[in-house]
Amino acid sequence: MASRAGTVALPQDLVDITALLDAYFDVTPDLGDPSQRVAFGTSGHRGSSLKASFNEAHILAITQAIVEYRGRQGITGPLFIGRDTHALSEPAQNSALEVLAANGVTVLVDARHGYTPTPALSHAILKYNREAAPGTPQADGIVVTPSHNPPADGGFKYNPPHGGPADTDATGWIAERANQLLENGLRGVKRIPLNDALAADTTGKFDFLSSYVDDLPSVLDLDAIRNAGVRIGADPMGGASVDYWGEIGERHQLNLTVVNPTVDPQWAFMTLDWDEKIRMDCSSPSAMASLIQRMSLGADGRAAYDVATGNDADADRHGIVTPDGGLMNPNHYLAVAIDYLYRNRSGWNPDSVVGKTLVSSSIIDRVAAGLGRKLVEVPVGFKWFVPGLLSGEGAFGGEESAGASFNKRDGSVWTTDKDGILLALLASEITAVTGSSPSQLYRGLTDQFGAPVYARIDAAATREQKSKLGKLSAADVTATTLAGEEITAKLTEAPGNGAPIGGLKVVTENAWFAARPSGTEDVYKIYAESFKGADHLKQVQEEAKALVDAVIA
Repeated sequence: MASRAGTVALPQDLVDITALLDAYFDVTPDLGDPSQRVAFGTSGHRGSSLKASFNEAHILAITQAIVEYRGRQGITGPLFIGRDTHALSEPAQNSALEVLAANGVTVLVDARHGYTPTPALSHAILKYNREAAPGTPQADGIVVTPSHNPPADGGFKYNPPHGGPADTDATGWIAERANQLLENGLRGVKRIPLNDALAADTTGKFDFLSSYVDDLPSVLDLDAIRNAGVRIGADPMGGASVDYWGEIGERHQLNLTVVNPTVDPQWAFMTLDWDEKIRMDCSSPSAMASLIQRMSLGADGRAAYDVATGNDADADRHGIVTPDGGLMNPNHYLAVAIDYLYRNRSGWNPDSVVGKTLVSSSIIDRVAAGLGRKLVEVPVGFKWFVPGLLSGEGAFGGEESAGASFNKRDGSVWTTDKDGILLALLASEITAVTGSSPSQLYRGLTDQFGAPVYARIDAAATREQKSKLGKLSAADVTATTLAGEEITAKLTEAPGNGAPIGGLKVVTENAWFAARPSGTEDVYKIYAESFKGADHLKQVQEEAKALVDAVIA
């Protein structure tokens, strides 16, 4: 049977919103099942009420744990809270407000009763803490989002005063305390009714949209975009950026069209992802099929827009579509963005490094070397970029999953979380300033540095095998060659900061692979790349799987 990937969702693909919301309140997690306990991954606690992994009990416990963590850390300023458009996000935010108000925490919610992109919340925390008088208590925040995950999912993430994702010390403590509260039947959780929480003196409002949109000229050359008349098509993909894009176009007088302003908790308008699931992954050609189609050349030989962009549900990821290149591979766009920014941001620290995750393309290494910039390679997770973005020593941080952020034009911090709106608008600045599309510029980089072929595949693995993979040492790998080339590095720690990568990376002169266990499925992921073509990449993948399977057997 032919795959339905890239085709519009059918009624049988849609989640039952009533059942989803009923389960949020009615289902009690079974703590004997590890999948139903609180667990923070790289982007917070995620799950579905229908699988008893994201329910009211979870959110009440996590929020109380965050309150207690704040107390332990001496964080007494306001807590900014925002949500995306997933159906579970509003009840989860309400549950959190009930606990925060009962604990006397000053909370700031969206003044427009709307949705809050992750980068807008990060920006708000940083702006508050930067502008506050010395000695003023610091602010932090909670983002209620499962990012690009399917409509049945919910997510809950804590951002401390540095504005970015909490580190493992924080999330580990919060998760452990939340599970203790669940085991104790939520005894120890303070809570008041929602109406009382909303009316509490400690609950206030904040205009996330204006704070973010009005500050964009400090980080982007919007004058260049406006003067060049770049035609922008922005697709919020039913997510939290929906109201932001229209305001960006209006307030900054850009030639910008909001391609699809629909918000639907079922995402019935979406085209199905590669596995025939609804997933708001703006780096996926299948999920972005409708926007790609809109960029087809018309009878006059022109596309509807010079640049078209997509964002996931909380707008921390970006997808870039050009008339000549279609949907850009995230790695390709990162390389172009880095090359452009480090050549065109005179206000940045001249010694600032380039940050990337270790499973991002090696063309970034070659671009950084061509710029004369040091490359800092870190484990998967945007939290690793936070210190550099704050100090300006790492003015750009990006990861292969279409997430990145960079500093303001004067070198000061913009956000310390991924910013899909920012990276989407950067594509228009690049087009305006260079006169070329990002995909044309990428082809120029490959002429200079070579053209890599990159892919990710999944391989079956038991829980025990995944655990073993996550604890490997370089000495466990005895192979000396990979796909006909001598192995030059075997990494279980990131070279940029020495942090464990939770897996293995093997490098040769013209190729590499990295293997990491999945946190949610009985598989491990193999990321691989070759500068010697598709056939060589396939050989790398095959030998990588055999190598890893032998080590974890």
